[in-house]
Amino acid sequence: MASAWIFYDGGCGLCHGAVRFLARRDRAGRFRFAPLGGETFVALVPPAARRRLPDSLVLLAEDGGLYVRSAAVLRALREVGGGWALAARAGSLVPAGARDTVYDAVARVRRRLFARPRQSCPVLPPDLARRFDP
Repeated sequence: MASAWIFYDGGCGLCHGAVRFLARRDRAGRFRFAPLGGETFVALVPPAARRRLPDSLVLLAEDGGLYVRSAAVLRALREVGGGWALAARAGSLVPAGARDTVYDAVARVRRRLFARPRQSCPVLPPDLARRFDP
């Protein structure tokens, strides 16, 4: 059973890469994935919360907590475990404002640096693709 949902920009090449990275390393199957604004996102994230969310990777934890920007990335890396959890702990030492400034800077140029994907779900092997929802 998935412990968290990761919602991503289905039209962003960088986001697709991040999702493929996490899906391959999440051997325990903790995450399910769906595009931001898709039917799964709309069904699971209340309207009031959706209105407050920035243009960001969004992690919905099993306890209902919503994580965005660098906090979502660090939470995802902690969940994946191993050396990635250690990297997340190190990243947590950087103040959130500084982390999010870098996150936002990359987000502003991501569409120029990474090709737009042809579909909203990243292309993955069938065993990983089953964890994606609309």
